[in-house]
Amino acid sequence: MFGARTPGCQGGTPSSSTDEILAQFPPLKSPDGVKRKEAADEAEVGVSPPRSSGTPPVPPASATSATQELDKLMASLSDFHLHRTPPPKKGVPEGGNLDSMLVLLQSDLSRQGVPTGAKGVCGSCQKPIAGKVVKALGCAWHPEHFVCARCGGELGGGSFFEKDGAPYCPRDYGRLFSPRCARCAQPILDKMVTALDKNWHPEHFCCVKCGQPFGEEGFLEKDGQQYCRQDFAELFSSRCRGCGRPILEGYIAALEGLWHPECFVCRECFAPFVGGSFFEDGGHPYCERHFHARRGSLCRGCGEPIAGRCVTAMAQRFHPEHFVCAFCLRPLSKGTFQEQEGKPYCQPCFLRLFG
Repeated sequence: MFGARTPGCQGGTPSSSTDEILAQFPPLKSPDGVKRKEAADEAEVGVSPPRSSGTPPVPPASATSATQELDKLMASLSDFHLHRTPPPKKGVPEGGNLDSMLVLLQSDLSRQGVPTGAKGVCGSCQKPIAGKVVKALGCAWHPEHFVCARCGGELGGGSFFEKDGAPYCPRDYGRLFSPRCARCAQPILDKMVTALDKNWHPEHFCCVKCGQPFGEEGFLEKDGQQYCRQDFAELFSSRCRGCGRPILEGYIAALEGLWHPECFVCRECFAPFVGGSFFEDGGHPYCERHFHARRGSLCRGCGEPIAGRCVTAMAQRFHPEHFVCAFCLRPLSKGTFQEQEGKPYCQPCFLRLFG
């Protein structure tokens, strides 16, 4: 039906169905905000919408009201986009990290008159510290930046050791720098014993024989190893010739051996030797009396040793002045005597008593 005239319109211009369809949409805004004038131009040439016979006429759509509705819709969409993606504020660093948040907070507090001076510059990241701070080794640190130089664990809440200006946790410091125990080869972190040019845990410095720790009496060394006094004596000390036990302190050297002073005594009477003199027989020490007794050189009369001249009679030895008659006690110096029951008698006494 293109090119047909619209009934009831006088002096009108030809119109197509496409024009009628376009007339139902609101005009678009140009980039400079001015409405397009197609609908106004159509109104000037007198173009009217078609009418059907027998039906009431349909009023044409108002271009002004449709345009207003479209403008409202576009404005609403624009506002929604602005609320969802606000532009960053001038001077605010992007990224949303903790440091940026602290900077914003510090700036806001400063504008409100609250002093927010930095607590120092972190010795690791060289950034200002506005929150918690750890002070150590002459520097200030963020708690998360004061860490062990070996394992990286945080040190802010515990103890640490310093080596060449770097902090270390106790475990890594012990592994890297602490002296090692000569027995267990583990690092020594607390008390230490130094002996025999080595380092030891106190509980590991003990006798290599019995395993007991050393008391106040100390230890003895042999071939680079430590022993308690008892075990050292049992293993290495000289033995006493008298009792066979180890000699730990003073001793007497005699008869090609060593003796405890209390063990070097007469073998018969166990009396100590006065003045240090003794007599030897068979490799054993004796006092003078028991030495002469063993050798048969005691006077039968007085029981004392004979050091000079002696008289031998009846298988016995006498001092000359002690060989006398058993009855009259006269000396038997001439050598004539009579024996009766193991006793000497002069001739007159013997005849008188036994004649």
